[in-house]
Amino acid sequence: RALRLAGGRGRCEGRVELEQEGTWGTVCDDGWDIADADVVCRQLRCGRATRAPGNAAFGRGHGPILRDDVGCQGHERHLWECPATTTEHDCSHKEDAGVVCSEHQEWRLSGGRDACAGRVEVFFRGTWSTVCNSTWYDTEATVLCRSLGCGDVLQRPAFPHTLPGKMTYMCGSLQPSLEQCRWTFNKSAPCYQSGAAGVICNGTAS
Repeated sequence: RALRLAGGRGRCEGRVELEQEGTWGTVCDDGWDIADADVVCRQLRCGRATRAPGNAAFGRGHGPILRDDVGCQGHERHLWECPATTTEHDCSHKEDAGVVCSEHQEWRLSGGRDACAGRVEVFFRGTWSTVCNSTWYDTEATVLCRSLGCGDVLQRPAFPHTLPGKMTYMCGSLQPSLEQCRWTFNKSAPCYQSGAAGVICNGTAS
Protein backbone atom coordinates (compact mmCIF):
# COMPACT_ATOMS: atom_id res chain seq x y z
CA ARG A 1 0.00 0.00 0.00
CA ALA A 2 1.19 3.49 -0.80
CA LEU A 3 -0.04 7.06 -0.41
CA ARG A 4 0.65 10.22 -2.41
CA LEU A 5 -0.71 13.69 -3.12
CA ALA A 6 -1.44 14.71 -6.72
CA GLY A 7 -2.47 17.90 -8.52
CA GLY A 8 -0.94 20.30 -5.97
CA ARG A 9 1.97 22.71 -6.24
CA GLY A 10 4.35 20.52 -4.26
CA ARG A 11 4.85 17.23 -2.50
CA CYS A 12 2.84 18.30 0.59
CA GLU A 13 -0.38 19.52 -1.04
CA GLY A 14 -2.90 17.87 -3.34
CA ARG A 15 -5.54 15.23 -3.97
CA VAL A 16 -5.20 12.19 -1.72
CA GLU A 17 -4.40 9.06 -3.72
CA LEU A 18 -3.98 5.52 -2.37
CA GLU A 19 -2.48 2.48 -4.04
CA GLN A 20 -4.20 -0.81 -3.39
CA GLU A 21 -3.24 -4.07 -5.10
CA GLY A 22 -1.34 -2.19 -7.81
CA THR A 23 -4.13 0.28 -8.62
CA TRP A 24 -4.15 3.97 -7.65
CA GLY A 25 -7.46 5.46 -6.55
CA THR A 26 -8.90 8.36 -4.58
CA VAL A 27 -10.70 9.10 -1.31
CA CYS A 28 -14.24 10.51 -1.13
CA ASP A 29 -14.77 13.74 0.82
CA ASP A 30 -17.82 12.48 2.78
CA GLY A 31 -16.89 13.10 6.41
CA TRP A 32 -13.35 14.21 5.40
CA ASP A 33 -11.94 16.54 8.05
CA ILE A 34 -8.74 17.93 9.55
CA ALA A 35 -8.11 14.80 11.67
CA ASP A 36 -8.12 12.66 8.51
CA ALA A 37 -5.87 15.14 6.73
CA ASP A 38 -3.50 15.19 9.74
CA VAL A 39 -2.88 11.46 9.36
CA VAL A 40 -2.07 11.92 5.66
CA CYS A 41 0.34 14.81 6.33
CA ARG A 42 2.14 12.93 9.10
CA GLN A 43 2.38 9.74 7.05
CA LEU A 44 4.01 11.72 4.21
CA ARG A 45 6.31 13.58 6.66
CA CYS A 46 4.67 16.86 5.68
CA GLY A 47 3.95 18.19 9.18
CA ARG A 48 0.38 18.88 10.22
CA ALA A 49 -2.70 19.57 8.12
CA THR A 50 -3.63 23.22 7.67
CA ARG A 51 -6.65 22.53 5.41
CA ALA A 52 -8.72 19.53 4.35
CA PRO A 53 -10.49 20.64 1.14
CA GLY A 54 -13.03 18.45 -0.62
CA ASN A 55 -14.98 18.86 -3.88
CA ALA A 56 -11.96 17.89 -6.02
CA ALA A 57 -10.13 21.10 -5.09
CA PHE A 58 -7.00 19.71 -6.80
CA GLY A 59 -8.79 18.33 -9.85
CA ARG A 60 -10.68 15.10 -10.38
CA GLY A 61 -8.74 11.88 -10.00
CA HIS A 62 -9.03 8.64 -11.95
CA GLY A 63 -9.48 5.01 -11.07
CA PRO A 64 -11.54 3.55 -8.25
CA ILE A 65 -12.71 5.47 -5.18
CA LEU A 66 -11.06 3.37 -2.48
CA ARG A 67 -12.28 5.05 0.72
CA ASP A 68 -15.49 6.76 1.82
CA ASP A 69 -16.63 8.08 5.21
CA VAL A 70 -13.07 8.07 6.57
CA GLY A 71 -13.11 8.54 10.35
CA CYS A 72 -9.55 8.99 11.65
CA GLN A 73 -9.01 10.05 15.25
CA GLY A 74 -5.86 11.86 14.12
CA HIS A 75 -3.24 9.70 15.88
CA GLU A 76 -3.14 6.82 13.36
CA ARG A 77 0.18 6.19 11.61
CA HIS A 78 -1.37 5.27 8.25
CA LEU A 79 -4.56 6.35 6.50
CA TRP A 80 -5.58 2.72 5.96
CA GLU A 81 -5.69 2.17 9.75
CA CYS A 82 -8.63 4.57 10.01
CA PRO A 83 -12.21 3.29 9.90
CA ALA A 84 -13.75 3.79 6.45
CA THR A 85 -16.21 2.33 3.99
CA THR A 86 -14.20 0.45 1.37
CA THR A 87 -16.84 -1.41 -0.62
CA GLU A 88 -20.08 0.51 -1.14
CA HIS A 89 -20.03 4.24 -1.76
CA ASP A 90 -22.15 6.89 -3.50
CA CYS A 91 -19.27 9.15 -4.59
CA SER A 92 -17.89 10.40 -7.88
CA HIS A 93 -14.52 11.99 -8.59
CA LYS A 94 -16.02 15.46 -8.14
CA GLU A 95 -15.92 14.62 -4.41
CA ASP A 96 -12.22 13.72 -4.27
CA ALA A 97 -10.59 14.66 -0.93
CA GLY A 98 -7.47 16.81 -0.67
CA VAL A 99 -5.03 18.14 1.92
CA VAL A 100 -2.71 21.09 2.44
CA CYS A 101 0.07 20.33 4.93
CA SER A 102 2.14 22.74 7.00
CA GLU A 103 5.39 21.72 5.28
CA HIS A 104 4.02 22.63 1.84
CA GLN A 105 6.31 25.08 0.07
CA GLU A 106 5.67 27.21 -3.00
CA TRP A 107 7.83 29.85 -4.63
CA ARG A 108 7.54 33.10 -6.53
CA LEU A 109 9.92 35.69 -7.96
CA SER A 110 9.08 39.30 -7.11
CA GLY A 111 10.32 42.68 -8.26
CA GLY A 112 11.66 41.51 -11.63
CA ARG A 113 10.52 42.15 -15.19
CA ASP A 114 8.08 39.23 -15.05
CA ALA A 115 7.36 36.08 -13.03
CA CYS A 116 10.65 34.51 -14.23
CA ALA A 117 12.95 37.10 -12.64
CA GLY A 118 13.37 38.75 -9.25
CA ARG A 119 13.85 38.10 -5.58
CA VAL A 120 13.18 34.50 -4.50
CA GLU A 121 10.31 34.22 -2.01
CA VAL A 122 8.99 31.02 -0.46
CA PHE A 123 5.57 30.44 1.12
CA PHE A 124 6.05 28.13 4.09
CA ARG A 125 4.13 27.56 7.34
CA GLY A 126 1.60 30.21 6.42
CA THR A 127 3.93 33.11 5.57
CA TRP A 128 6.15 34.44 2.76
CA SER A 129 9.90 34.44 3.48
CA THR A 130 13.09 35.33 1.62
CA VAL A 131 15.90 32.90 0.77
CA CYS A 132 19.48 33.47 1.98
CA ASN A 133 22.05 33.76 -0.80
CA SER A 134 24.83 32.26 1.36
CA THR A 135 24.18 28.84 -0.24
CA TRP A 136 22.38 30.05 -3.39
CA TYR A 137 24.40 28.78 -6.36
CA ASP A 138 23.65 27.79 -9.96
CA THR A 139 22.31 24.37 -8.93
CA GLU A 140 19.70 25.83 -6.57
CA ALA A 141 18.78 28.59 -9.03
CA THR A 142 18.43 26.08 -11.89
CA VAL A 143 16.12 23.86 -9.81
CA LEU A 144 13.90 26.87 -9.13
CA CYS A 145 13.87 28.19 -12.71
CA ARG A 146 12.91 24.77 -14.07
CA SER A 147 10.27 24.09 -11.42
CA LEU A 148 8.63 27.44 -12.25
CA GLY A 149 8.65 26.59 -15.99
CA CYS A 150 11.12 29.42 -16.61
CA GLY A 151 13.98 27.56 -18.30
CA ASP A 152 17.51 27.83 -16.87
CA VAL A 153 19.40 30.38 -14.79
CA LEU A 154 20.98 33.46 -16.40
CA GLN A 155 22.00 35.50 -13.36
CA ARG A 156 21.77 35.42 -9.56
CA PRO A 157 21.35 39.03 -8.37
CA ALA A 158 21.25 39.80 -4.64
CA PHE A 159 18.49 41.73 -2.87
CA PRO A 160 18.01 42.98 0.70
CA HIS A 161 15.97 40.84 3.11
CA THR A 162 12.62 42.56 3.71
CA LEU A 163 10.44 39.66 4.92
CA PRO A 164 10.48 38.27 8.47
CA GLY A 165 11.40 34.64 7.71
CA LYS A 166 14.55 33.26 6.10
CA MET A 167 15.07 29.95 4.29
CA THR A 168 18.28 28.31 3.05
CA TYR A 169 18.49 25.61 0.38
CA MET A 170 21.38 23.30 -0.47
CA CYS A 171 20.92 21.06 -3.52
CA GLY A 172 23.54 18.37 -4.09
CA SER A 173 22.10 17.70 -7.54
CA LEU A 174 19.32 18.88 -9.85
CA GLN A 175 16.15 17.91 -7.98
CA PRO A 176 12.54 18.29 -9.29
CA SER A 177 11.95 21.10 -6.78
CA LEU A 178 13.71 22.94 -3.95
CA GLU A 179 11.54 21.01 -1.50
CA GLN A 180 13.59 17.88 -2.31
CA CYS A 181 16.88 19.62 -1.47
CA ARG A 182 18.22 20.12 2.05
CA TRP A 183 16.61 23.17 3.61
CA THR A 184 16.59 24.99 6.93
CA PHE A 185 14.09 27.58 8.08
CA ASN A 186 14.89 30.50 10.39
CA LYS A 187 18.29 29.22 11.52
CA SER A 188 20.51 32.27 11.97
CA ALA A 189 23.97 30.77 11.32
CA PRO A 190 23.65 29.94 7.58
CA CYS A 191 22.04 33.33 6.95
CA TYR A 192 24.53 35.46 8.86
CA GLN A 193 25.46 38.53 6.76
CA SER A 194 23.59 37.09 3.79
CA GLY A 195 21.54 38.94 1.23
CA ALA A 196 18.24 37.72 -0.18
CA ALA A 197 18.66 35.38 -3.13
CA GLY A 198 17.48 36.44 -6.56
CA VAL A 199 17.42 34.85 -9.96
CA ILE A 200 16.92 35.83 -13.57
CA CYS A 201 15.86 32.82 -15.62
CA ASN A 202 16.31 32.63 -19.40
CA GLY A 203 12.62 31.87 -19.97
CA THR A 204 9.71 34.26 -19.75
CA ALA A 205 6.40 33.99 -17.98
CA SER A 206 3.66 33.13 -20.43
